Amino acid sequence: MRASVLSDWLAQRLDRGNGQPIYRQLHRLLQQAILSRELPAGSKVPSSRLLAQELGIGRNTVTQVYEQLVLEGYVSSATGRGTFVADSAPDEIVGAPEGEFGFGPRGIGSAAGAGMLDLPAAPGAPDPRRAPPPLQAARALSTRGARLIAGAGVSKRQWGAFMPGVPDVTKFPARVWSRLHNKYWRRLRPDLLTYAPGGGLASLRHALADYLRTSRSVRCTPEQIIITTGIHQSVDLAVRLLSDPGDLIWTEDPCYWGVRSVLHVSGLQSRPIAVDDEGINPCADDLAHPPKLMLVTPSHQYPLGMVMSLARRRLLLEYARQNQCWIIEDDYDSEFRYGSRPLASLQGLDTSGQVIYVGSFGKTLFPGLRIGYLVVPEALAESFATASAELYREGQLLQQAMLAEFIAEGHFTSHIRKMRTLYGQRRQTLLDAAAHRYGDVLPAVGGDAGLHLVMQLPEGSDDRRVATAALERNIVVRPLSGYYAQPSLAPSGLLIGYACVPDEDIAPAFNTLADAIDATLPQFA
Repeated sequence: MRASVLSDWLAQRLDRGNGQPIYRQLHRLLQQAILSRELPAGSKVPSSRLLAQELGIGRNTVTQVYEQLVLEGYVSSATGRGTFVADSAPDEIVGAPEGEFGFGPRGIGSAAGAGMLDLPAAPGAPDPRRAPPPLQAARALSTRGARLIAGAGVSKRQWGAFMPGVPDVTKFPARVWSRLHNKYWRRLRPDLLTYAPGGGLASLRHALADYLRTSRSVRCTPEQIIITTGIHQSVDLAVRLLSDPGDLIWTEDPCYWGVRSVLHVSGLQSRPIAVDDEGINPCADDLAHPPKLMLVTPSHQYPLGMVMSLARRRLLLEYARQNQCWIIEDDYDSEFRYGSRPLASLQGLDTSGQVIYVGSFGKTLFPGLRIGYLVVPEALAESFATASAELYREGQLLQQAMLAEFIAEGHFTSHIRKMRTLYGQRRQTLLDAAAHRYGDVLPAVGGDAGLHLVMQLPEGSDDRRVATAALERNIVVRPLSGYYAQPSLAPSGLLIGYACVPDEDIAPAFNTLADAIDATLPQFA
C-alpha cells in the first residue's frame, strides 16, 4: 500500500515519450525526492522487484538506479533488511529556534507533510525537517558582487554598427599572422606550451620596450614590462599590489565602465573627479584628500576624447610626487590620432617613478588576442612579475612569441599606419552623415582620436531609451550617461563607434540610428 504511494508519485512524473531513457528519469526523480525530503532520511524504499512491477518497467532498470544511488550516497542497502534513504542532510541547526531556517517536521501524518509521500521510517530514525526555501540570486551574491552586476556595462553584442571601441578585425594581416603561427608550431618548443615566466616572454618584452620608447616616449627597460591579458587585469594587478581595501582612488568622471567595475570589487574608495577641456580637474577639496592611486587617460580621455594639457600633466605629476600617490596611466587609443601626431605619454614626463603605464593590443590588433602590458617603475618590476605569475598563472607563450616577431618585423607599425588612415576616413564619413541629417543641432565631440565619437543629445534627453530603441533596429550605441558616477545628473549623449563599420554602410546605418533618435525624442519627430 505504502509502496504504491511512491509508485503513483513516480508514475505521474515519468514521461515515456520525451526520448530520455527511463532509468535516467527514474534516477533524477528519486534524487529529487530525497533532496527535497519528500523521501525523509531513514525511509525504506520499495524493493526493486516491487517498484518495477508497480511502474511496469524492467527490474534491471530499477536495480541499476538503486545501485547508482548507493554509489552516490543517497541510499544505503543491507542484505536481508532492504534499502533505506541515507541520513546525509542536517536535521536541525544548533542553537536555532525550530522553524527559523524554514525547517520543520515532515513525515507520516504531519501537517507539514500533507500531500507528501506517506512512507515508512526506519525505527529510531530522526524526524526529517522542512527544506529551506530556494536560494535567491539577490541573496546569493555578496555586496560587492551585487554592486558589480548592478553596474555592469558589458554588451551582448560585440560587433556591428556602431559598436564603440571595436576595431575592424577584417583588416588584420591574417596571412602574416598565419605564417608566424605555422612557423612556431612546426618548430615546436616545449617551453612555449607551459606557464609563462613572471612578467611574460622575454622576446615580447624586448620588442615592446623598443616600440614604446620610439613611439610613445615611454622610458623603460624590458624588465619593467609585465605582460597581462589586457587593461582589466593590468589595473587589477596594480590595485592589488599598490593599495589596500578602503584606500582612496581618484577616477575621471566620466570613465570607462570596465575599469570602474574592477575598482568596485577591489574594496577601494572611489572619488570621481570631473574632467574639463584639459582633462581631469581636481578641485581644492579633492586636493585636500590625497589618494593612494589615480586612474587617468591623458592621451585620449575615455569617453569624451579630450587630451590632458601639459600644464595639467605637470600639476598631476608634482602632486603625486609630494603626496606619494601612484598614477595609473591608461594610454587609451593613443595610436589613432587624426590630423596630428600621437602625443607623448605621461610616463615619459615622470622623473620620480610614480606612474604605472598601461596599454594593450585589443584596439590596435584585435580584441580576442587578449594581450596587454604594464610598464612599472624599476623598483617594482620584480614584485609585479612575481605577483602576476602567482595570481594568474599566465600562458599564451606561443601568442606572445608570434606577437614579438610581428612587432620586430615591422608589421605592427605598418598595420597601425594603415588603420589610422582607414579609421580617419570612416570618422569623416560618419561626421558627414550626422551633419547631413541634423546639421549642428546634435554636435559631435571627441572625434579627433580613437575609434568612436560622442553625439550630444538635448539636455534632459534619456540616452538609455535612445540606445534601447537603436538596438531594436540592430544598431549598437552606448548611452553617455552610463559612464558617469551619477547617471541621473549626467549629460545625455551617445557613443558611436565607426571603426568596424564598412565605409558604404556608415551613412545607411546612421540613418537607422537617426530614426531611433527621432522616434524617442519628441523634438525630432
